[in-house]
Amino acid sequence: MSHFALQSTQVVVAGKMIAACVEIKDQLIHAIHAYGQELSCEVKDFGEQVIMPGLVDSHVHINEPGRTEWEGFNTATQAAAAGGITALVDMPLNCIPVTTTKAAFQEKLDSVDDKLWVDCGFWGGVIPDNIDELDDLLNAGVLGVKSFLIDSGIEEFPPVEAKDMRAAMPILAKHNVPYLIHAELDCGHFDDVEITKEYDSFLESRPKSWENNAISLMVDMARESKKAGDNCKVHIVHLSSDEALSTIAQAKAEGLRFTAETCPHYLTIASENIPDGKTLFKCCPPIRENKNREHLWQAVTDGRLDFIVSDHSPCTPELKYIDTGDIEKAWGGISALQFGLSLIWTEAKNRGFTLVDLARLMSQETAKFAGLDSIKGAIKVGNHADFCVFDENIEYTITTEMIKHKHNITPYAGRKVFGQVNHTFVRGFHVYQQDEFINSPVGRPLLKGQL
Repeated sequence: MSHFALQSTQVVVAGKMIAACVEIKDQLIHAIHAYGQELSCEVKDFGEQVIMPGLVDSHVHINEPGRTEWEGFNTATQAAAAGGITALVDMPLNCIPVTTTKAAFQEKLDSVDDKLWVDCGFWGGVIPDNIDELDDLLNAGVLGVKSFLIDSGIEEFPPVEAKDMRAAMPILAKHNVPYLIHAELDCGHFDDVEITKEYDSFLESRPKSWENNAISLMVDMARESKKAGDNCKVHIVHLSSDEALSTIAQAKAEGLRFTAETCPHYLTIASENIPDGKTLFKCCPPIRENKNREHLWQAVTDGRLDFIVSDHSPCTPELKYIDTGDIEKAWGGISALQFGLSLIWTEAKNRGFTLVDLARLMSQETAKFAGLDSIKGAIKVGNHADFCVFDENIEYTITTEMIKHKHNITPYAGRKVFGQVNHTFVRGFHVYQQDEFINSPVGRPLLKGQL
Protein backbone atom coordinates (compact mmCIF):
# COMPACT_ATOMS: atom_id res chain seq x y z
CA MET A 1 0.00 0.00 0.00
CA SER A 2 1.73 3.17 -1.16
CA HIS A 3 -0.93 5.66 0.01
CA PHE A 4 -2.46 5.52 3.50
CA ALA A 5 -2.50 7.40 6.80
CA LEU A 6 -1.85 6.76 10.49
CA GLN A 7 -3.53 8.72 13.23
CA SER A 8 -3.54 8.94 17.01
CA THR A 9 -4.46 11.36 19.75
CA GLN A 10 -0.72 11.33 20.59
CA VAL A 11 1.74 12.00 17.76
CA VAL A 12 5.22 13.47 18.22
CA VAL A 13 5.51 16.36 15.75
CA ALA A 14 7.90 19.33 15.86
CA GLY A 15 8.84 18.82 19.49
CA LYS A 16 5.26 18.49 20.73
CA MET A 17 2.72 15.76 21.42
CA ILE A 18 -0.41 16.48 19.36
CA ALA A 19 -3.46 14.73 18.00
CA ALA A 20 -2.73 14.26 14.31
CA CYS A 21 -3.25 12.25 11.15
CA VAL A 22 -0.09 11.53 9.16
CA GLU A 23 -0.58 10.89 5.45
CA ILE A 24 1.95 8.61 3.76
CA LYS A 25 2.51 8.44 0.02
CA ASP A 26 5.23 6.60 -1.89
CA GLN A 27 7.29 5.81 1.25
CA LEU A 28 7.40 9.45 2.40
CA ILE A 29 5.42 11.59 4.82
CA HIS A 30 3.10 13.43 2.43
CA ALA A 31 1.14 15.64 4.84
CA ILE A 32 0.29 16.08 8.51
CA HIS A 33 -3.43 16.72 9.11
CA ALA A 34 -5.68 17.31 12.07
CA TYR A 35 -6.84 14.17 13.86
CA GLY A 36 -10.01 12.85 12.24
CA GLN A 37 -9.32 14.43 8.86
CA GLU A 38 -11.27 12.74 6.07
CA LEU A 39 -8.90 11.46 3.40
CA SER A 40 -9.25 9.54 0.15
CA CYS A 41 -7.01 6.75 1.48
CA GLU A 42 -7.21 4.19 4.28
CA VAL A 43 -6.63 5.65 7.74
CA LYS A 44 -5.28 3.40 10.52
CA ASP A 45 -6.30 4.75 13.92
CA PHE A 46 -4.08 3.83 16.87
CA GLY A 47 -6.25 5.55 19.47
CA GLU A 48 -4.13 6.77 22.37
CA GLN A 49 -1.00 4.83 21.43
CA VAL A 50 1.90 7.16 20.73
CA ILE A 51 3.11 7.52 17.16
CA MET A 52 6.79 8.46 17.39
CA PRO A 53 9.40 8.90 14.69
CA GLY A 54 11.19 5.61 14.19
CA LEU A 55 14.25 5.42 16.42
CA VAL A 56 17.72 5.85 14.92
CA ASP A 57 20.39 3.78 16.69
CA SER A 58 23.83 4.95 15.63
CA HIS A 59 25.82 2.35 17.59
CA VAL A 60 25.19 -1.30 16.67
CA HIS A 61 27.66 -4.17 16.18
CA ILE A 62 26.23 -6.61 13.63
CA ASN A 63 29.40 -8.63 12.89
CA GLU A 64 28.58 -9.64 9.30
CA PRO A 65 30.36 -10.79 7.19
CA GLY A 66 32.74 -13.12 8.96
CA ARG A 67 31.28 -13.56 12.44
CA THR A 68 27.65 -14.29 11.72
CA GLU A 69 27.69 -16.93 14.45
CA TRP A 70 27.73 -13.87 16.76
CA GLU A 71 25.04 -11.90 14.93
CA GLY A 72 24.01 -11.04 11.38
CA PHE A 73 22.03 -8.41 9.53
CA ASN A 74 18.82 -10.45 9.41
CA THR A 75 18.49 -11.08 13.15
CA ALA A 76 19.96 -7.72 14.22
CA THR A 77 17.60 -5.72 12.04
CA GLN A 78 14.64 -7.83 13.15
CA ALA A 79 15.51 -7.04 16.76
CA ALA A 80 15.82 -3.38 15.78
CA ALA A 81 12.36 -3.39 14.18
CA ALA A 82 10.91 -5.04 17.28
CA GLY A 83 12.40 -2.19 19.30
CA GLY A 84 10.90 0.57 17.16
CA ILE A 85 14.23 1.28 15.47
CA THR A 86 13.82 2.11 11.77
CA ALA A 87 17.44 3.02 10.99
CA LEU A 88 20.71 1.95 12.54
CA VAL A 89 24.41 2.46 11.87
CA ASP A 90 26.66 -0.59 11.93
CA MET A 91 30.08 -0.51 13.58
CA PRO A 92 33.26 -1.32 11.59
CA LEU A 93 34.70 -4.07 13.76
CA ASN A 94 33.88 -7.59 14.93
CA CYS A 95 33.12 -8.38 11.29
CA ILE A 96 35.70 -10.05 9.02
CA PRO A 97 37.18 -8.11 7.29
CA VAL A 98 36.98 -5.01 9.48
CA THR A 99 35.57 -2.00 7.59
CA THR A 100 38.82 -0.09 7.12
CA THR A 101 39.12 -0.16 3.31
CA LYS A 102 36.85 0.47 0.36
CA ALA A 103 37.14 -3.19 -0.64
CA ALA A 104 36.16 -4.38 2.85
CA PHE A 105 33.20 -2.00 2.84
CA GLN A 106 32.06 -3.44 -0.48
CA GLU A 107 32.18 -6.94 1.05
CA LYS A 108 29.89 -5.71 3.80
CA LEU A 109 27.48 -4.12 1.33
CA ASP A 110 27.43 -7.34 -0.68
CA SER A 111 26.44 -9.25 2.47
CA VAL A 112 23.27 -7.27 3.27
CA ASP A 113 21.10 -8.23 0.27
CA ASP A 114 17.58 -9.29 1.33
CA LYS A 115 18.55 -9.22 5.03
CA LEU A 116 17.67 -5.70 6.18
CA TRP A 117 14.37 -5.27 8.03
CA VAL A 118 15.29 -1.62 8.72
CA ASP A 119 17.48 0.89 6.90
CA CYS A 120 21.17 0.65 7.69
CA GLY A 121 24.13 3.03 7.51
CA PHE A 122 27.74 2.11 8.18
CA TRP A 123 30.71 3.51 10.07
CA GLY A 124 34.22 2.92 8.78
CA GLY A 125 37.32 2.54 10.89
CA VAL A 126 40.62 4.36 11.36
CA ILE A 127 43.62 2.25 12.31
CA PRO A 128 47.31 3.21 12.10
CA ASP A 129 47.90 1.74 8.65
CA ASN A 130 44.82 2.85 6.70
CA ILE A 131 45.13 6.65 6.78
CA ASP A 132 46.06 6.73 3.08
CA GLU A 133 42.85 4.84 2.24
CA LEU A 134 40.47 7.07 4.20
CA ASP A 135 39.47 9.23 1.25
CA ASP A 136 38.42 6.20 -0.77
CA LEU A 137 36.55 4.68 2.18
CA LEU A 138 34.66 7.92 2.84
CA ASN A 139 33.87 8.43 -0.83
CA ALA A 140 32.40 4.92 -0.86
CA GLY A 141 29.62 6.07 1.46
CA VAL A 142 30.46 5.39 5.11
CA LEU A 143 28.86 7.99 7.37
CA GLY A 144 31.95 8.57 9.50
CA VAL A 145 34.74 6.60 11.16
CA LYS A 146 35.69 5.11 14.50
CA SER A 147 38.95 4.47 16.34
CA PHE A 148 39.97 2.82 19.60
CA LEU A 149 42.50 4.34 21.98
CA ILE A 150 42.89 0.93 23.68
CA ASP A 151 42.99 -2.71 22.59
CA SER A 152 39.69 -3.38 20.81
CA GLY A 153 39.78 -7.12 21.39
CA ILE A 154 40.06 -7.57 17.63
CA GLU A 155 43.64 -7.99 16.40
CA GLU A 156 42.97 -6.49 12.98
CA PHE A 157 41.50 -3.31 14.54
CA PRO A 158 44.46 -1.96 16.56
CA PRO A 159 44.34 1.28 18.57
CA VAL A 160 45.52 4.64 17.26
CA GLU A 161 47.89 7.14 18.79
CA ALA A 162 47.86 10.93 18.63
CA LYS A 163 50.04 10.97 15.50
CA ASP A 164 47.55 8.74 13.68
CA MET A 165 44.66 10.99 14.66
CA ARG A 166 46.56 14.09 13.57
CA ALA A 167 46.88 12.55 10.13
CA ALA A 168 43.25 11.43 9.95
CA MET A 169 41.39 14.44 11.33
CA PRO A 170 41.99 16.86 8.41
CA ILE A 171 40.64 14.20 6.03
CA LEU A 172 37.55 13.67 8.18
CA ALA A 173 37.00 17.42 8.49
CA LYS A 174 37.17 17.76 4.70
CA HIS A 175 34.38 15.18 4.39
CA ASN A 176 32.50 16.77 7.35
CA VAL A 177 31.91 13.44 9.10
CA PRO A 178 32.25 12.60 12.80
CA TYR A 179 35.25 10.86 14.33
CA LEU A 180 33.91 8.31 16.85
CA ILE A 181 36.30 7.42 19.67
CA HIS A 182 36.28 4.49 22.08
CA ALA A 183 37.74 6.61 24.85
CA GLU A 184 39.76 4.48 27.25
CA LEU A 185 43.53 4.80 27.74
CA ASP A 186 45.28 1.91 29.45
CA CYS A 187 47.11 3.67 32.26
CA GLY A 188 48.82 0.49 33.46
CA HIS A 189 46.39 -0.20 36.31
CA PHE A 190 44.87 -3.24 34.61
CA ASP A 191 47.84 -5.51 35.28
CA ASP A 192 47.71 -4.82 39.01
CA VAL A 193 44.22 -6.19 39.54
CA GLU A 194 43.24 -9.82 39.70
CA ILE A 195 39.85 -10.22 38.02
CA THR A 196 37.79 -12.80 39.87
CA LYS A 197 34.11 -13.68 39.63
CA GLU A 198 33.38 -10.57 41.68
CA TYR A 199 32.09 -7.82 39.42
CA ASP A 200 33.84 -5.19 41.54
CA SER A 201 37.20 -6.69 40.60
CA PHE A 202 36.42 -6.12 36.92
CA LEU A 203 35.25 -2.61 37.71
CA GLU A 204 38.50 -1.93 39.54
CA SER A 205 40.49 -3.18 36.55
CA ARG A 206 39.03 -0.47 34.26
CA PRO A 207 38.93 2.67 36.43
CA LYS A 208 37.29 5.96 35.53
CA SER A 209 40.73 7.47 35.01
CA TRP A 210 41.07 5.45 31.79
CA GLU A 211 38.04 7.24 30.34
CA ASN A 212 38.87 10.60 31.90
CA ASN A 213 42.39 10.65 30.45
CA ALA A 214 41.22 9.51 27.04
CA ILE A 215 38.54 12.18 26.85
CA SER A 216 40.99 14.86 27.96
CA LEU A 217 43.28 13.71 25.14
CA MET A 218 40.44 13.97 22.63
CA VAL A 219 39.55 17.48 23.79
CA ASP A 220 43.20 18.44 23.22
CA MET A 221 43.05 16.86 19.77
CA ALA A 222 39.84 18.73 18.98
CA ARG A 223 41.41 22.02 20.10
CA GLU A 224 44.41 21.33 17.92
CA SER A 225 42.15 20.55 14.97
CA LYS A 226 40.18 23.76 15.45
CA LYS A 227 43.37 25.83 15.72
CA ALA A 228 44.59 24.26 12.47
CA GLY A 229 41.40 25.41 10.77
CA ASP A 230 39.90 21.92 10.38
CA ASN A 231 37.62 21.78 13.45
CA CYS A 232 37.02 18.04 13.06
CA LYS A 233 33.88 16.63 14.70
CA VAL A 234 34.88 14.44 17.66
CA HIS A 235 32.42 12.07 19.32
CA ILE A 236 32.83 9.98 22.47
CA VAL A 237 30.98 6.68 22.26
CA HIS A 238 29.36 4.90 25.23
CA LEU A 239 30.36 7.28 28.02
CA SER A 240 30.45 5.58 31.40
CA SER A 241 32.52 7.83 33.70
CA ASP A 242 30.72 10.74 35.35
CA GLU A 243 34.12 12.31 36.12
CA ALA A 244 34.59 13.12 32.41
CA LEU A 245 31.37 15.14 32.15
CA SER A 246 33.00 18.43 33.15
CA THR A 247 35.65 17.94 30.47
CA ILE A 248 32.96 17.38 27.86
CA ALA A 249 31.06 20.44 29.06
CA GLN A 250 34.22 22.54 28.76
CA ALA A 251 34.77 21.33 25.18
CA LYS A 252 31.23 22.32 24.25
CA ALA A 253 31.61 25.71 25.96
CA GLU A 254 34.73 26.39 23.89
CA GLY A 255 32.76 25.85 20.70
CA LEU A 256 34.52 22.64 19.76
CA ARG A 257 32.51 20.22 17.63
CA PHE A 258 32.47 17.73 20.49
CA THR A 259 29.63 15.32 21.33
CA ALA A 260 29.10 12.30 23.55
CA GLU A 261 26.59 9.48 23.94
CA THR A 262 25.63 7.04 26.63
CA CYS A 263 23.69 3.79 26.63
CA PRO A 264 20.75 2.11 28.40
CA HIS A 265 23.00 -0.17 30.44
CA TYR A 266 24.81 2.80 32.01
CA LEU A 267 21.50 4.53 32.73
CA THR A 268 19.48 1.57 34.04
CA ILE A 269 21.97 -0.69 35.87
CA ALA A 270 24.17 0.02 38.89
CA SER A 271 27.26 -2.02 39.64
CA GLU A 272 26.09 -2.59 43.23
CA ASN A 273 23.23 -4.66 41.85
CA ILE A 274 25.26 -6.90 39.52
CA PRO A 275 25.62 -10.40 41.00
CA ASP A 276 29.12 -11.88 41.03
CA GLY A 277 29.87 -14.22 38.15
CA LYS A 278 27.15 -12.76 35.91
CA THR A 279 29.18 -12.28 32.76
CA LEU A 280 26.24 -10.98 30.71
CA PHE A 281 26.79 -7.61 32.41
CA LYS A 282 30.39 -7.29 31.22
CA CYS A 283 31.05 -4.40 28.85
CA CYS A 284 33.84 -1.91 28.23
CA PRO A 285 33.89 0.66 29.69
CA PRO A 286 32.15 -1.02 32.61
CA ILE A 287 28.82 -0.34 34.26
CA ARG A 288 29.59 1.78 37.33
CA GLU A 289 28.02 2.60 40.69
CA ASN A 290 24.54 4.06 41.21
CA LYS A 291 25.84 7.53 42.09
CA ASN A 292 27.67 7.58 38.76
CA ARG A 293 24.45 6.48 37.02
CA GLU A 294 22.52 9.37 38.56
CA HIS A 295 25.17 11.82 37.35
CA LEU A 296 24.83 10.45 33.81
CA TRP A 297 21.07 11.08 33.98
CA GLN A 298 21.76 14.65 35.05
CA ALA A 299 24.02 15.04 32.02
CA VAL A 300 21.32 13.67 29.70
CA THR A 301 18.93 16.18 31.24
CA ASP A 302 21.15 19.22 30.78
CA GLY A 303 22.65 18.33 27.41
CA ARG A 304 26.21 17.46 28.33
CA LEU A 305 25.33 14.05 26.89
CA ASP A 306 23.78 14.38 23.45
CA PHE A 307 21.82 11.17 22.93
CA ILE A 308 21.22 7.54 23.91
CA VAL A 309 22.16 4.51 21.77
CA SER A 310 22.27 0.77 22.38
CA ASP A 311 25.91 -0.27 21.75
CA HIS A 312 24.42 -3.69 20.98
CA SER A 313 27.53 -5.89 21.03
CA PRO A 314 26.53 -9.55 20.87
CA CYS A 315 28.54 -12.75 20.77
CA THR A 316 27.91 -16.47 21.16
CA PRO A 317 26.84 -17.74 24.60
CA GLU A 318 30.10 -19.70 24.78
CA LEU A 319 32.14 -16.49 24.53
CA LYS A 320 30.26 -15.10 27.53
CA TYR A 321 31.44 -17.98 29.76
CA ILE A 322 28.02 -17.96 31.37
CA ASP A 323 28.42 -21.36 33.05
CA THR A 324 31.80 -20.67 34.64
CA GLY A 325 31.22 -16.99 35.47
CA ASP A 326 34.71 -16.12 34.22
CA ILE A 327 34.44 -12.34 33.87
CA GLU A 328 38.03 -11.94 32.77
CA LYS A 329 37.68 -14.28 29.76
CA ALA A 330 34.12 -13.27 28.82
CA TRP A 331 33.56 -11.11 25.74
CA GLY A 332 32.62 -7.58 26.75
CA GLY A 333 29.34 -6.45 25.27
CA ILE A 334 25.66 -5.99 26.12
CA SER A 335 22.91 -7.59 24.01
CA ALA A 336 19.67 -5.61 24.26
CA LEU A 337 18.94 -4.02 20.89
CA GLN A 338 15.16 -4.36 20.95
CA PHE A 339 14.53 -3.26 24.54
CA GLY A 340 16.15 0.19 24.60
CA LEU A 341 13.01 2.32 24.37
CA SER A 342 11.18 0.38 27.10
CA LEU A 343 14.25 0.37 29.38
CA ILE A 344 14.84 4.09 29.03
CA TRP A 345 11.14 5.01 29.28
CA THR A 346 10.83 3.03 32.52
CA GLU A 347 13.57 5.15 34.10
CA ALA A 348 12.92 8.43 32.29
CA LYS A 349 9.21 8.83 32.98
CA ASN A 350 9.89 9.03 36.72
CA ARG A 351 12.52 11.73 36.11
CA GLY A 352 10.24 14.17 34.34
CA PHE A 353 11.06 13.11 30.79
CA THR A 354 8.32 12.78 28.18
CA LEU A 355 8.19 10.65 25.06
CA VAL A 356 8.82 13.86 23.12
CA ASP A 357 12.15 14.04 24.97
CA LEU A 358 12.95 10.42 24.14
CA ALA A 359 12.13 11.00 20.47
CA ARG A 360 14.73 13.76 20.53
CA LEU A 361 17.34 11.71 22.41
CA MET A 362 16.88 8.44 20.51
CA SER A 363 15.80 9.59 17.05
CA GLN A 364 16.22 13.24 16.16
CA GLU A 365 19.70 13.79 17.62
CA THR A 366 21.06 10.41 16.52
CA ALA A 367 19.82 11.01 12.97
CA LYS A 368 21.46 14.44 12.97
CA PHE A 369 24.71 13.01 14.30
CA ALA A 370 24.87 10.36 11.57
CA GLY A 371 24.02 12.86 8.84
CA LEU A 372 20.62 11.28 8.24
CA ASP A 373 18.42 14.13 9.46
CA SER A 374 17.34 15.11 5.94
CA ILE A 375 15.32 11.87 5.78
CA LYS A 376 15.17 10.34 9.28
CA GLY A 377 14.54 11.24 12.91
CA ALA A 378 11.34 13.30 12.81
CA ILE A 379 7.74 13.15 11.66
CA LYS A 380 7.79 15.93 9.09
CA VAL A 381 6.70 16.31 5.49
CA GLY A 382 9.26 14.91 3.05
CA ASN A 383 10.94 12.58 5.54
CA HIS A 384 10.86 8.82 5.24
CA ALA A 385 7.61 7.40 6.62
CA ASP A 386 9.35 5.79 9.61
CA PHE A 387 7.22 5.27 12.71
CA CYS A 388 7.25 3.50 16.04
CA VAL A 389 3.82 2.95 17.58
CA PHE A 390 4.35 2.75 21.33
CA ASP A 391 1.94 1.94 24.15
CA GLU A 392 3.47 3.85 27.03
CA ASN A 393 1.39 2.19 29.74
CA ILE A 394 1.89 -1.52 29.16
CA GLU A 395 4.05 -3.20 31.80
CA TYR A 396 5.83 -6.43 30.98
CA THR A 397 8.76 -8.56 32.07
CA ILE A 398 11.61 -9.10 29.64
CA THR A 399 12.13 -12.80 28.96
CA THR A 400 14.65 -14.67 26.85
CA GLU A 401 11.77 -16.04 24.73
CA MET A 402 11.03 -12.50 23.47
CA ILE A 403 14.51 -11.93 22.09
CA LYS A 404 14.78 -11.40 18.33
CA HIS A 405 18.55 -11.01 18.08
CA LYS A 406 20.51 -14.15 17.24
CA HIS A 407 21.23 -15.52 20.72
CA ASN A 408 18.54 -15.33 23.38
CA ILE A 409 20.77 -13.92 26.12
CA THR A 410 20.56 -10.50 27.74
CA PRO A 411 21.35 -9.10 31.19
CA TYR A 412 17.80 -7.69 31.28
CA ALA A 413 15.99 -11.03 31.49
CA GLY A 414 13.55 -10.86 34.40
CA ARG A 415 13.42 -7.07 34.50
CA LYS A 416 10.01 -5.35 34.54
CA VAL A 417 9.65 -2.44 32.15
CA PHE A 418 6.99 0.01 31.01
CA GLY A 419 6.06 0.74 27.42
CA GLN A 420 5.81 -1.64 24.51
CA VAL A 421 6.50 -1.22 20.80
CA ASN A 422 3.43 -2.56 19.01
CA HIS A 423 4.11 -1.53 15.41
CA THR A 424 7.07 -0.40 13.32
CA PHE A 425 6.89 1.17 9.86
CA VAL A 426 9.97 1.61 7.66
CA ARG A 427 9.43 4.00 4.75
CA GLY A 428 5.73 3.24 4.94
CA PHE A 429 6.19 -0.53 4.98
CA HIS A 430 4.59 -2.20 7.99
CA VAL A 431 7.42 -4.51 9.10
CA TYR A 432 6.55 -5.36 12.72
CA GLN A 433 3.23 -5.86 14.45
CA GLN A 434 2.77 -7.12 18.00
CA ASP A 435 5.58 -9.66 18.11
CA GLU A 436 5.27 -10.66 14.46
CA PHE A 437 7.32 -9.65 11.44
CA ILE A 438 5.26 -8.93 8.36
CA ASN A 439 6.01 -8.47 4.68
CA SER A 440 9.69 -9.15 3.93
CA PRO A 441 12.97 -7.31 4.52
CA VAL A 442 12.49 -3.84 3.01
CA GLY A 443 15.46 -2.03 4.52
CA ARG A 444 18.16 -0.55 2.35
CA PRO A 445 21.70 0.75 2.82
CA LEU A 446 22.07 4.42 3.72
CA LEU A 447 25.21 5.73 2.04
CA LYS A 448 26.67 9.20 2.42
CA GLY A 449 26.16 11.10 -0.81
CA GLN A 450 23.33 8.80 -1.89
CA LEU A 451 20.60 9.60 0.64
